[in-house]
Amino acid sequence: MYKNKYISVNEKFWLSHLFAFLWMVFSIVVSIPWLNDLASIVGKPIALLIIAGIGYIPGYINLFTLASLLLDRQPGFKTINPLDPVTIIIACRNEEKCIADTLYYIKKQDYEGEIHVIIVDNGSTDKTSDIALNTGRDLNLSFEILFEDNLGKYNALNKALEYVKTDYVITLDADTLLHKSAVRYIISRITSSPEDVCAVAGAVLVRNGRRNLVTRLQEWDYFLGIASIKRMQGLYQGTLVAQGAYSVYKTEALKIVGGWSNAIGEDIILTWNFLKEDMKVYFEPLAVAFTEVPTTLRHLYRQRSRWARGMIEALKIIMPWNHPIKYVRYLTGVNLVMPYLDIVYTFCWIPGLIFAFFGKFWIVGPMTLFVIPIALLQNYILYRYQSEVFKNLKLKIRKNHFGFILYVLTYQMLMSPMSLLGYIQEIFLLKRNWK
Repeated sequence: MYKNKYISVNEKFWLSHLFAFLWMVFSIVVSIPWLNDLASIVGKPIALLIIAGIGYIPGYINLFTLASLLLDRQPGFKTINPLDPVTIIIACRNEEKCIADTLYYIKKQDYEGEIHVIIVDNGSTDKTSDIALNTGRDLNLSFEILFEDNLGKYNALNKALEYVKTDYVITLDADTLLHKSAVRYIISRITSSPEDVCAVAGAVLVRNGRRNLVTRLQEWDYFLGIASIKRMQGLYQGTLVAQGAYSVYKTEALKIVGGWSNAIGEDIILTWNFLKEDMKVYFEPLAVAFTEVPTTLRHLYRQRSRWARGMIEALKIIMPWNHPIKYVRYLTGVNLVMPYLDIVYTFCWIPGLIFAFFGKFWIVGPMTLFVIPIALLQNYILYRYQSEVFKNLKLKIRKNHFGFILYVLTYQMLMSPMSLLGYIQEIFLLKRNWK
């Protein structure tokens, strides 16, 4: 009915809040017996904190995201064949196994503009630079290799920025492969966007999803979870992370904010510095790249705790209420409650689930099942969107039914404890670990 009716971003924002608020009111009303039962054991204030962290607040956030996705209509491109010259920066350290493939997929791009590649060897002790040099020559790429001995990805990226001569610059991880139309779509989006859009995050999906159960779980997280958040945030002009794995930036904007900062989440800090300067960040679902994800729980923990730590670093830079873009105030404000939600999930939901197996439904019981239909509906809607993306790109969605079931039912049980450890690392300023 509303397909042909234009709904402004502001209307979408407040309509989504209205739907979320109505759902939360419904949740509060039907949870009163649950609240009273739990209050008889731990007292009403503690019971309210637990149930709010398990049901009310996550329900509000999820309904807001769901409503936003339903109202979202991705704007069209002004051109699908831009010719703007672009520079791709690849900061790498000990990437001899994958750098050749990464360059090969750059060469396969259907982009008709000039692509120049800057490879920054950040203190490698293997043959990364030699392989990159030989591969670049064999592929007849326009490229150069720089060396940065000061360790830290931000040092390598800032070194490359000094050599960028194009208006647009893409950052790409050394283990990330571009779909053949990735550069064309991401440049189409940034050149089709309003002048105050300074960056566009690409859609990063999992390359090694067949490896084991850990990667199968992450395959759905990237395909549905991360993509839904980025799509929703992009709708409100404030994608909170233009990830370094694959994003495009205006070179001038990078120089205005001073490039990348010395931080565990240098791409998070960069994005928030853009937003702080009243610049906007979009997301382009058609600009797809495939990256290697952690194959063990240990490496997954290091990655996700690093992401959580980066979020806290960003909150130190600018608090949500100080952001000039009103939509971003809400989006970043959600990050303020994430530590609380992760604490409740880790120390209340998970023990409560164990109690429920023994017939003790003090924390987890029939009422908590209300969140499952929302999660399934949200995933279904985004699955439909992603199916259209894959159809346009002539890709096929790999079957991973068991991974999906585990993703819906168990993934947050892994993420919340991992995130908590990241918060603790930042609070106590423990040693940073980029790998």
